[in-house]
This record gives sequence, structure tokens and C-alpha cells, in this order.
Amino acid sequence: MAAPKVAVVGAGVIGLSTALCIVETCPSCSVTILSDQFSPNTTGDVAAGMLIPHTYPDTPIHVQKQWFKETFTYLFAISNSAEASEAGIHLVSGWQVFKSTPKEKLPFWSDVVLGFRPMSEAELQKFPQHQFGQAFTTLKCECPPYLLWLEKRLKATGVQMYTRKVADLWDLHSEYDIIVNCAGIGAHQLVGDKKLFPVRGQVLKVHAPWVKNFIRDGDGLTYIYPGIHSITLGGTREKESWSLSPDPGTTKDIFDRCCSLEPSLQKAQDIKAKVGLRPSRHCVRLQREVLSQGGVKLPVVHNYGHGASGFSVHRGTAREAARLVAECIAALQGSSSRAKL
Repeated sequence: MAAPKVAVVGAGVIGLSTALCIVETCPSCSVTILSDQFSPNTTGDVAAGMLIPHTYPDTPIHVQKQWFKETFTYLFAISNSAEASEAGIHLVSGWQVFKSTPKEKLPFWSDVVLGFRPMSEAELQKFPQHQFGQAFTTLKCECPPYLLWLEKRLKATGVQMYTRKVADLWDLHSEYDIIVNCAGIGAHQLVGDKKLFPVRGQVLKVHAPWVKNFIRDGDGLTYIYPGIHSITLGGTREKESWSLSPDPGTTKDIFDRCCSLEPSLQKAQDIKAKVGLRPSRHCVRLQREVLSQGGVKLPVVHNYGHGASGFSVHRGTAREAARLVAECIAALQGSSSRAKL
């Protein structure tokens, strides 16, 4: 069989990292990325890119932990390399604080991040409204530079990228042997996934270079994530809202909530509101499927529905998707050698 042709649909953090893992896992195949949006116009470009995973209710915890661990290990190695600044990856320390002690004092990811420990009484004095907290160091991915860095890596391996809106996976079957669906919220229409829903997130990007530590309220709604050039203040989680327009009332609410955690933010400059739609499901859709139409078969690998944890698990799920692509290639090669007999 000639080199298998693989099309990856979607060029957000999931699509680009999945394409990179396919190239690394299956070097004999040719990979093309098709997307109607590239950075800086993807959902990932709005995300804060903090590696603090959210839990998927319908995915076994050991699987989620493995995805997170693989992602953390991969990005930690980049943060310790000469590529760190170009890729926009750096370590950041801080606190997750709770108004009342959570049932689970040790989240499943506590031994993957660095130096996880309960906060001391002295540290908690910084947060008079909160009575329990955890201190740790994690990684932050500056999204636009990281996506551009991934694109550069892909181009260096010969991956082609085209701006193209894919309305139906069957439109690709005459050009490609295997389709990888990383369409994010676009999968709602593309494959009619009714289990996928948007969770609207509005954030503020502000200039406050004196704030060096992250602060995250335990409910995950209010957070302050310092980046290289700006700080991300959040946020919102509005289920089933498709609006991409920032709401001024929400901007004020986010700013006030963040100032109550870090009063010095009242002097922040250059406040910009951004909105993204997190592609959410109760579990990531990560599976092989063979579509069939009039006797024609089309192997598809799905990798979408990461919700608020896209950056936290992107490399782990991309590696799993690449393994599924390798299975599809083996099945195609098996059927072509049987056809010759």
C-alpha cells in the first residue's frame, strides 16, 4: 500500500498536537491539516493554558491522570529547554483556595504537579474569606506562541496545512485514507454530536506585571493566571451559550471578583475581554469508527470534547489518537494485502 494519507480536521491545540503525534508515531504516512480557523482565531487562543485539570465525570480517573501526566511531562521538558520562550511555556507557582474545606483534599493530579502541599496558616492570612488552601507549582502555556510553535514543528516535518471548511467527513474520502476529527465545538455540526455542548468562557487579559503567583478559587470560576506578557482573569462557565461577544456586565463582575482575591489588581492596565466556547462533553470522545456508505468504508478517529481541560490533557489524548490512527493504518494494510491474494 502507498503511504497512507491522513487528514486532521481542526487546527486548535488538539488538532495540531494530534497531527504532531501522528507524524511521530506513523512516520510513513502523509498528514494534512484542514481547518477553517488557525491561530490566533481558535478557542485555544482565548484559553489561559494553565495545567490544572477539570474532572470528566464519565472517564476513569486513572485514564485522566495518565493524559495529564503525559502532557505535564512533555511540556515540562520543553520548559527546561532552549525552546521554552518561543513555545511560551513556563512554570508558575500559586494557590488554590477554598471557602470551606473540600471533601477531597488531594485531587487526583496532586502528585503530578510540583511541590503540592496544604497552605500554611500564614499563607491563608492573604485570603481572609477562605479557610483552606493548597499551594503548588504547575505549568502555563501561552496559547498563541504555543500554537505557532506547534505549526512550525509540523511544517518542518512536511505536514501541509490548508484553510478549508469541512462540512461533511465524506467530502474527504476520495482524497484521504483516514480522517481524524479534532473539530472541537465544530463537531456539534460536523458529526451531529448531541452530547457536545458549548460552555462559554469570558476572560480578561490585563497588564499587571507585579502579580507573579496564580490564585484560583476552589470552585474554578474565579482565577488569576499570570502569563509572560499579560495576566488572564476569569471567568465564566455558561452552558449552552453560543455568544462570542464580550458582555460588559460580565467584565465588571470578573474584575471585581479577581480584585477581591488580589486587591492590587485595581491598578491593572489595558483590560481586554475575550470569549471562547469550550467544547464540552461528559467525556472526551476518543475512539475509532468506520463510517460506511454504499459499500465504501471511511476510517475515522475522533479526538474532541475536551472542555476546560484541553491544555491540561492535550498531549496525552493526542498520543492516544495517534495510536488509534496506527491501528487504522494496520487494518488498511491488512485489507490491501488480503485484496492482492
